[in-house]
Amino acid sequence: MKATYVCVIGLVVVCFGTAANASNSMAQEMTAAHNSYRARVGSPPLTWSESLATRAQKWARSLVERGAFAHQDGQFGENLFEISGGHATPASVVGAWMSEETNYSRETNSCKARCGHYTQVVWHNTKFVGCGVAGDAKREVWVCDYDPPGNIVGERPY
Repeated sequence: MKATYVCVIGLVVVCFGTAANASNSMAQEMTAAHNSYRARVGSPPLTWSESLATRAQKWARSLVERGAFAHQDGQFGENLFEISGGHATPASVVGAWMSEETNYSRETNSCKARCGHYTQVVWHNTKFVGCGVAGDAKREVWVCDYDPPGNIVGERPY
């Protein structure tokens, strides 16, 4: 199912689903993308959280408005994605994070390069995810928040 979005153009472009089923579609696509990868490593499926999605949407909008790209402080795990001059899909966003899988060693529970996005996506104890997206003429920023957070030092993701 392809999601339909309405974008409000001003200083910042903010995209919203055209109807409840379109916003549900984004939630469904993002959750499905996460869960397909989680199933491969034996992690239980995530459930979409509207409260996390609201938080993530506000942060995505803030990052675009300020021209910034940084994690927000808080009690949740968080993955960020940014694209310049184009638009991403839930599958491409999660796929980008999952590309870090090759940097993770299950045997030693270590990374040879960046792999924290990957480990957060598949973190076994994480139960909820909520995501948001905002953009302007130059870039699009995606934020996903996770509860409980992953990437706890010394613990294995799955």
